[in-house]
Amino acid sequence: MPSLFFYRVAQKLENHGCRATRINLCAGDRLFWPGKNALDYRGTLATWPDFIRSFMRTQDVSDLVLLGEHRRYHREAVDIALEMGVKVTVTDFGYIRPDWVTWERNGMSGSSLFPRDPAVIRAMAADAPEVDWQPRFFDNALAMARGDLLHNFANIFAIFLYPHYQRSDRRPATLLYTGASALRLLGNRIQRDKNQQKVTRLANNGIRYFLFPLQLDFDFQIVAYSPFSGMAEAIRLVMRSFATHAEPEDHLVLKEHPWDPAIRNLEHFAYREAEALGIRHRIDYLRGGNLDTLIRHARAVVLVNSSTGIRTLQLRKPLKTLGEAIFDIDGLTHQGSLNTFWKEPGETDPDLADAFLQVLAATIQIRGVFFQEPGLSHAVDEAFQRLHSNTVGQLQRRATRSCYAD
Repeated sequence: MPSLFFYRVAQKLENHGCRATRINLCAGDRLFWPGKNALDYRGTLATWPDFIRSFMRTQDVSDLVLLGEHRRYHREAVDIALEMGVKVTVTDFGYIRPDWVTWERNGMSGSSLFPRDPAVIRAMAADAPEVDWQPRFFDNALAMARGDLLHNFANIFAIFLYPHYQRSDRRPATLLYTGASALRLLGNRIQRDKNQQKVTRLANNGIRYFLFPLQLDFDFQIVAYSPFSGMAEAIRLVMRSFATHAEPEDHLVLKEHPWDPAIRNLEHFAYREAEALGIRHRIDYLRGGNLDTLIRHARAVVLVNSSTGIRTLQLRKPLKTLGEAIFDIDGLTHQGSLNTFWKEPGETDPDLADAFLQVLAATIQIRGVFFQEPGLSHAVDEAFQRLHSNTVGQLQRRATRSCYAD
């Protein structure tokens, strides 16, 4: 994560008498850790397990904190930590958007310890505080993009410092990805009004449609927690099922992820598939437009495991997931097959949805953002408090004014 979030959490821990050490795996890591308490790992991926096991043992490590659990080095470190009894805290952008950060034990999504039993969720909600869902903080997309560029270009130009480092994500080569992303973002900006006009047409013309928000091929939600090799495979599955089982008057709207560099042009792919299936006239592909408007006017939403699912629950729309998702719970999502979803998508239980969101916010989400003040400071403070009090993932209780579990 090209943010000072981790460094600032470590500073607060040190100010309260704890030791905090960063292990830099690449030049980009080093760039975003200005402090002295850092160790550069320059070994190979093959020797990494022995190194991290020895480090945890000799340094008497109590906690491992990391961004996601499925990056190459992280997966090995998490497995070894759990084997040794070291507590693992995993973070990433929040399940709830826009101003929440995920902060939970052991893993996310399919690996999350969050309960899936509706009865347990309802019982926990009785003790959870009410949540103000109005956004309090806003992040800075420009700062995030700038940090991402700095991190990636540092790894290119200072590769000699970490000659054995292997990237964990599936993003294309940095120069190709950066150039393609810039062009796509520019194109989307040029087409912004056109895309919003399409959204308005869908919302106002009485068109009955299903919404399919797309994700990034290299998103770890797809790589680690879905049955798909990429979004093209998911699109093919959804469109074939839709063509066969949806009502003839229904439409399918595919919404491109705003950060998709379109190196593989999913728009062209989707329309080719639609032509082959004879449903081109029932398919819309959007490169932009207001997501809330699209969800509100959709008959239902189908997705792999995008955080858009959380927003769908907030807006009380029927939902079908195709991958592992923390919100794929009986009463919240369609539990039948994709083929049955088109004609009988079901309904979201509003009381269970409220309980789920309340418990989610009170356990494995912290308020704040990674890049922009004052949200960054708020996230740092909450992350520190939960680490220092050993309450990561535990329920905040209605009976206390504290933000943290007892």
